[in-house]
Amino acid sequence: MNISIINQKIQLQKDILLQHPLYEKVKTLDDLHQFLEGHVYAVWDFMSLLKALQSKLTCTTTPWFASQNPDTRYLINEIVLAEESDLTLDGKRLSHFEMYVDAMKDCGAQTIQLETFLQKVIETNNIFVAIKQSDLHPKTKAFLDFTFRVIEEGKTHKIAAAFTFGREDLIPNMFTEILKSFQQNFPETDLSKLIYYFERHIELDADEHGPMAMQMITELCQEDEHKWKDVEEVSILALEKRIGLWDAIEEKITANLELA
Repeated sequence: MNISIINQKIQLQKDILLQHPLYEKVKTLDDLHQFLEGHVYAVWDFMSLLKALQSKLTCTTTPWFASQNPDTRYLINEIVLAEESDLTLDGKRLSHFEMYVDAMKDCGAQTIQLETFLQKVIETNNIFVAIKQSDLHPKTKAFLDFTFRVIEEGKTHKIAAAFTFGREDLIPNMFTEILKSFQQNFPETDLSKLIYYFERHIELDADEHGPMAMQMITELCQEDEHKWKDVEEVSILALEKRIGLWDAIEEKITANLELA
């Protein structure tokens, strides 16, 4: 098995995600707020997948020893640098998650549910308890629970699969176009930070991170068919959970329309 076969195996889930009816439902600023308030959890948990890979594939303890593969080590450290300490639109250093939350606030989306959830994570010191006790949509809970179950299992190739294939890289491109049309339709609302965030992701993923992540998967699995099968299964599940997250956001937008 190889990368091209994995891409074939997950094409159905990718197509469902890219053709999801959610995109057609985001028509008003309220709809956009609902999208951002749901999508932010995918922005947040992505960092935990990344940090789990950093702990597995680079040396983060003392005494220091060189990790096994220099190219994979470079990939992870490069992505951590970009994701955790990138330049914002106004030249400050923030993580992409912080940039996203800042952009949410800038355009009027609510962050109180997110802040309450993150506080619960700190207080319980147990991500699974925090997810279970939260008031998030059940499909959002399932999305987060899956991510952290994969991390907890601790198998590097599975974490890498969720990281590499479980996040559809065409979505930022799609939403950049949606945001630009919103900026035209609602010129009084400043969406420049959101547009910058999505464009930054497209730039980073297309130029370096995407191809290097594929190489990471190849190096982790090599000729081990069991590992390749794991990658296939985790990738499909990760995309299905992502589809579930989209379902949750769509349901909230639809419910709001019915109440209006």
